[in-house]
Amino acid sequence: MTASTPAAHLAHLNVATLRHPLDDPRTAGFVELLGPVNASADGAPGFVWRLVEEGEADATRLRPAGDNVIVTLSVWETSEALWDFTYRSGHLEAMQQRREWFERHVEAHLVLWWVPVGHLPSVGEALERLAHLRVHGPSPRAFTFAASYTAAEAAQHAQAPR
Repeated sequence: MTASTPAAHLAHLNVATLRHPLDDPRTAGFVELLGPVNASADGAPGFVWRLVEEGEADATRLRPAGDNVIVTLSVWETSEALWDFTYRSGHLEAMQQRREWFERHVEAHLVLWWVPVGHLPSVGEALERLAHLRVHGPSPRAFTFAASYTAAEAAQHAQAPR
């Protein structure tokens, strides 16, 4: 590892509140995009891991944040890798149609945080980071693309006396 190589990866949680159940015809477009978008993520440069339900191709049946809320939890080598996948791939098509399938959130629905290389965050850990962001705003502990922090800033924050 070189001096410029971070010893951290970027974890990402997104929660989305469905307007209609996944088996509803009004959500069919989203369901049709799931496979191709997930395959695109899996093959994207910098992709490390994403949450999937055992025996499934995705985690849409897991509902840790509410009956009509789906979660996306993933880990990426860098924030640039996640940004490129999110905004420069087929994922953008799904994002552009999200109002057809998901409610508009009035509070934070996406959170980013740094994890040690090799650590795969639990859903509980991810939801705690989202809750922290909602209460305290962006910080090295829980942040967004618009208000981001480096892995070094997060490590420094974690070591600071409280």
